[in-house]
Amino acid sequence: MAGRALQALPRLRSFNRLQVILQHLKMSKHTDSAAEVLLEKKGAAGIITLNRPKALNALNLSMIQQIYPQIKTWEQDPETFLIIIKGTGGKAFCAGGDIRGTCKKPYVALIDGITMGGGVGVSVHGHFRVATEKTVFAMPETAIGLFPDVGGGYFLPRLSGKIGYYLALTGCRLKGRDVLRVGIATHFVESEKLPALEKDLIALKSPSKEKIADLLNSYHMKCTIDQEKEFALHEHMEKINSLFSANSMEEIVKKLKQDGSPFAMKQLETINKMSPTSLKLTLRQLREGASMSLQEVLRMEYRLSQACMKGHDFYEGVRAVLIDKDQSPKWKPAALEEVSDEFVDNCFKPLGNDDLKL
Repeated sequence: MAGRALQALPRLRSFNRLQVILQHLKMSKHTDSAAEVLLEKKGAAGIITLNRPKALNALNLSMIQQIYPQIKTWEQDPETFLIIIKGTGGKAFCAGGDIRGTCKKPYVALIDGITMGGGVGVSVHGHFRVATEKTVFAMPETAIGLFPDVGGGYFLPRLSGKIGYYLALTGCRLKGRDVLRVGIATHFVESEKLPALEKDLIALKSPSKEKIADLLNSYHMKCTIDQEKEFALHEHMEKINSLFSANSMEEIVKKLKQDGSPFAMKQLETINKMSPTSLKLTLRQLREGASMSLQEVLRMEYRLSQACMKGHDFYEGVRAVLIDKDQSPKWKPAALEEVSDEFVDNCFKPLGNDDLKL
């Protein structure tokens, strides 16, 4: 799914402040905006190619402004039966930015390489997500004072057990076939086979979801890379499901301390580095999002984005992690106990006439 909520981006109240950060990150600097994203029609397929390999194909506003209207055009085109999205460069599918929404046509994301932030947004809500041995998935937003803001509140709590909560709160990275094993990807194919897969997808006559699924399944079944390798988190899943099932961050921290195992202590060390405000917002985001529709989650996340834009931690996190790279953010508040329930409640309140409507 990719589309309608893009309309919300220009409405961010603090967008100018965010642009300053993006300029520091060189995410909005470009000399040829038309080359940053390639939009083409091949056969019955509309193909979106994210073409900023030096920036890990991170999305910027210019790219979004090109992609969104093209998706809407393809949705109305009776000769376009599916949409494929991919990245160039071989290192990343898409490592940042923000694009999400709905798409009526079958949508195939080839997530070959780093898939974070906006890369998750343009892939995980789609019908088909094809991972490879090069795929690296993560939602590291709590480390920069944010939250999983690309519909994370919808898909993360719907993963098996409490793995989604674990990924969101710790920023843990999943690689290769593990991205399939947790349900983020729908298929796994060798990276070198993707050009052939794309060619076969384009060659499909009047491709339905069933035909696309059959083709993807045929490639998936032939892939043996890491097939016998055990899921990286297999031995820890019982602890993950238990330790991350608490109703509050304070309870999660208490459980980790009481457990005392090397795994639990490692997670505690990681969590202690994250923004306390982000941790509390994220946990509640996932708990509430578990029973919401995608549209309701996006509306909730829009409200949270406004709260983060008005606050301190997002700017401090970006400074520490991505600009100065000293990896020593000074969070305010600095402890979970200092983030009041009243503050968290206010972050989730409707914004009146400025609230996001989907």
